[in-house]
Amino acid sequence: MSEENNIQLYENQPIRTAWDAENEEWLFSIVDVVGILSESKDPAAYWRKLKQRLKEEGNETVTNCHGLKMRAADGKRRMTDVATTEQLFRIIQSVPSPKAEPFKLWLAQVGRERIEETIDPEQAIDRALETYLKKGYDPDWVHQRLLSIRIRNELTDEWKKRGVEQGKEFAILTDEITRSWSGMTTRQYKDLKRLTKENLRDNMSDTELVLTMLAEASTRDISRAEKPAAFAESKRVARRGGNVAKVAREALEAETGQPVITSQNAAQLNAVVTELIEAVALDDEEK
Repeated sequence: MSEENNIQLYENQPIRTAWDAENEEWLFSIVDVVGILSESKDPAAYWRKLKQRLKEEGNETVTNCHGLKMRAADGKRRMTDVATTEQLFRIIQSVPSPKAEPFKLWLAQVGRERIEETIDPEQAIDRALETYLKKGYDPDWVHQRLLSIRIRNELTDEWKKRGVEQGKEFAILTDEITRSWSGMTTRQYKDLKRLTKENLRDNMSDTELVLTMLAEASTRDISRAEKPAAFAESKRVARRGGNVAKVAREALEAETGQPVITSQNAAQLNAVVTELIEAVALDDEEK
């Protein structure tokens, strides 16, 4: 568990958090969140009663929550119930408070949108496009990112046909591809860009994204041609697919004399693009 960023604020009120590096997800102090939403004078007692009621109702979320030592107000570390984002949202649904209502409405909206996207997948693409643009991404990069999603989906569909199990085995094969073309695992690549939960591809430059697509498209095509029957064979195919992109990366680096892989993340890359656009605009004005 990471000790960094262990306090986050909601309406200027502290919420203790911890980063689970192994599972790559944030853990939140339940009593802190419940205390803010319920405005209870004794959040610990409120959470004990709510927890008991949820257990009696057979709520599995509460059963799956575990304890973690966190620093209390007096500076001492004490066991505290923590929850993942998903678990926390489920608990929030059971808090009868006006402050919890915005979260409940948002969850209902997200649920409706996901159902609509299942019926009409094009809506998911439109929402993704809108979200990326709102975050300040360059439109050309966004269209490239959406293409990378299609290639990734085609690859995972191919893996499913070959009996690869979603979850851990998908992650292992992805690591094989990434290590083959970049020389790093996915986690090492994210560490280089100082990322935690953020999506690695959302923080790639144009060239990094293109090479990732080439590696995954190559893996897809090799797998389709050879039809690997076992997971070990799929691992070898993943390495070969990644190696195709490695050859391209090394050739490009030899031509430019510059490394393809960058430690810059999306915020830094977008700032560079903005500066270039402003510089061009200023130059046009001067002319």
